[in-house]
Parts: sequence; structure tokens; C-alpha cells
Amino acid sequence: MNKIYYLKTCSTCMRIIKELDLPQDVIFQDIKETPITVKQLEELHNLSGSYEALFSKRAKLYKEMDLKNQALEEADFKNYILEHYTFLSRPVLVYNNQIFIGNSKKNVAAAKEAIHE
Repeated sequence: MNKIYYLKTCSTCMRIIKELDLPQDVIFQDIKETPITVKQLEELHNLSGSYEALFSKRAKLYKEMDLKNQALEEADFKNYILEHYTFLSRPVLVYNNQIFIGNSKKNVAAAKEAIHE
């Protein structure tokens, strides 16, 4: 299943979605309106190899909760992502069993290439 996890209130997510020109078979999930489930997060973990890879260290709450000064483990990253949508690095695109996490130029270019090959 091809799917993108994003926030429609995030201008960066919306810009990337527009730039990717996603095919019609891609399912959109606004993680604020429809929170990510344990099963979905575990599927993303299987593709990415770690919860930390899916975790946003740029989230406002990350700084507010002073998480950078804590020794977080995989279970902690998973729990924080499930606890609040802001901890998921966005957007996350799953396309043809490949995962593209976040908004770096390199990542967006790789996603674009995978979609349009």
C-alpha cells in the first residue's frame, strides 16, 4: 500500500506533496486528524529499521520536554510518536515498500525518483 503521513497545516508537507506529484493510488493520512496507530507505526518501523529514524528531534515539544538531555531508547521514541503527532518526522511516504522520512532535499529527490521511475 502506498501512503503518505503528513500534516495539512504544515506548509513544508504541503509543498513537498505538491512537488512529488503523487499518483492517485497514494493514500493520504493527516496525522493530526487521524492519529497514527500502533500497527501503522510498527509497519513504518519495519521499513525504516528504527523508531529513532521516524522521530523528529526538531519538534517543539522535544525542546520543551528537554528530551535531548535524556537517554532515549527505541521504546521511548515509539511511545513519544504515539503520544503526540508532532514527534513523527514529516512527511513519511511509503511507496512500493520503500520508505522516505522527513523533508531533506536528498530524501525528497529520492522519493520523487522512486515515484516517477
